[in-house]
Amino acid sequence: ERTFQQRDDPFHASYKTSQWVGTRANFSTQSLSLNEPVVSVDWLHANLQEPDLKVLDASWYMPDEQRNPIQEYQVAHIAGALFFDVDGIADRSTNLPHMLPSEKAFAAAVSALGIENKDGLVVYDGKGIFSAARVWWMFQVFGHEKVWVLDGGLPRWRTSGYDVESSASGDAILKASASSEAIEKVYQGQTVGPITFQTKFQPHLVWSLEQVGCYFLAIVVLLKKLQR
Repeated sequence: ERTFQQRDDPFHASYKTSQWVGTRANFSTQSLSLNEPVVSVDWLHANLQEPDLKVLDASWYMPDEQRNPIQEYQVAHIAGALFFDVDGIADRSTNLPHMLPSEKAFAAAVSALGIENKDGLVVYDGKGIFSAARVWWMFQVFGHEKVWVLDGGLPRWRTSGYDVESSASGDAILKASASSEAIEKVYQGQTVGPITFQTKFQPHLVWSLEQVGCYFLAIVVLLKKLQR
């Protein structure tokens, strides 16, 4: 049941000095490059209080790690961050885990979190860059381009000396629960609350099982030809 070492490297340094990182003085998600998928912890810390920016904790772990992301979120998360349940915001018509939900289901779940199309989103996870990238892709699939992954995630945020907060209950937990309930209602054909997030499906960002199979078959055929 689901309940609700800082290190220097060229990659991180490039984002700390990048001109699009910006400051609070000239904050605008429009000023961030849509071609760059990440933002630095320094940028997020400087702009954390901006009203048109929302932060999502999208932590998810492999089953053998025996870690509970929602419990860890309640122990420590970036101030104001919402919890995005990777397993909960998923296709409920299949037994396969965390499959991409329908447009209607995604819109309902995200709306329940209080997210609107005008919002810029920064997504992070508890491992650095792991499940956050998946959630970044999900928003891209449903037409929301103003989304970025936090470079280094929660580990880099903490080792950079920035504060975290704890919340055993509260608005964010209620929203996470409402999000899961909303997506369940959609798959049961029930009416959901007001939709504040409109989707625009981008089919070129999703491959079917058949397409993946054809792709690998083409690679096999090509390799065989090259071996002759």
